[in-house]
Amino acid sequence: MTTDFAATRAQFHLPEGVIYLDGNSLGPLPVAAKARVVQAIEAEWGEMLITGWNKAGWMEMPARVGNRIARLIGAEEGHVVMGDTLSIKVYQALASALEMNPGRKVILSDTGNFPSDLYMAEGLARTLANGTVLKTVAPEEVMGALDDSVAVMMVTEVDYRTGRRHDMAALTRRAHEVGVLAVWDLAHSAGAFPVGVAAGGADFAVGCSYKYLNSGPGGPAFIYVAPRHAEAARPALSGWLGHEAPFAFDLSYRPGRGIERMRVGTPPILQLAALDAALDVWDAVDLDDLRARSLWLTDRFIAGVEGACPMLTLATPRANAERGSQVSFRHPEGYAIMQALIARGVIGDFRAPDILRFGFTPLYIGADEVDRAVTILAEIMATGAWDRPQYKTRARVT
Repeated sequence: MTTDFAATRAQFHLPEGVIYLDGNSLGPLPVAAKARVVQAIEAEWGEMLITGWNKAGWMEMPARVGNRIARLIGAEEGHVVMGDTLSIKVYQALASALEMNPGRKVILSDTGNFPSDLYMAEGLARTLANGTVLKTVAPEEVMGALDDSVAVMMVTEVDYRTGRRHDMAALTRRAHEVGVLAVWDLAHSAGAFPVGVAAGGADFAVGCSYKYLNSGPGGPAFIYVAPRHAEAARPALSGWLGHEAPFAFDLSYRPGRGIERMRVGTPPILQLAALDAALDVWDAVDLDDLRARSLWLTDRFIAGVEGACPMLTLATPRANAERGSQVSFRHPEGYAIMQALIARGVIGDFRAPDILRFGFTPLYIGADEVDRAVTILAEIMATGAWDRPQYKTRARVT
């Protein structure tokens, strides 16, 4: 398959005059999602009412859509399910892994991990109240910190700030050598490049769908459980829809078969409908083509910015194998610079304390957008256009 990126671009609504380099935070609207959600509202919810759970296949959507994501993350069919939020899925994976590794009390993560993952680990440790602790080390020190005191390694494959990419296969292999289970967060991986949870040996993986997968704000998360653990992992959040027979209405919980037990509450049908439509674009995308184009675009952007803006410091690894599909630069006035860029139609985002972050999604971003973004950034830096009061007032979302 050779991917036609002009054809994929046509499947997204992109506002006129905007260069959108923030799909690593929230993907743009897929054109097909509008009609699909309207269908779910009018023809399904509107006409079928509660019978839509059977007639429209709502009850099966979490598993069916999960199988579509399984292809993108290199998972076995029948081992990914949708629902809830990423934080909930992190909690589920961690709790199950800890129970499967009794006698060990350390959750190992890194300081580049997304804070929400660390918060969930801290909260779980407090709830267990059995001596479980969260240990964090620098991203490059995770390998050396794996030892027989660690129960679970929980890392995000791509650092949300710098774009640094962990080596999933190497870290998981080392984890298993010392008896550690591996939980991978794919929030900045799924849809950004080929992911191999099965080939890489992951025990659990989780991720959101509203970034590179374009499900819309608040879109549902996913969880993967390796087949070898599917009948052993017990869900700490033993929700109604994770029960073996929800409509038997038993008063005691019995876990469902395999990945079904990782369901918790009622699935968000309208958001799943949007995601289902968004995933259609991937049917015509070769993930190796996607990766090659992503690296070409990010290399082009790095070279352009470094040539035109020497006052910005690259925070992202130069080596292709060591980065995801984003590029970050550092500057003490990063927030103001980003606001000036947004005012000029180049949308990226800012991450404290000093990171200007840009995401590159080949599905709808090409060389022209990259070059224009570099030109606009260079003008802002050369003229000091960022140094205005309106660009320095922090909004609630950065």
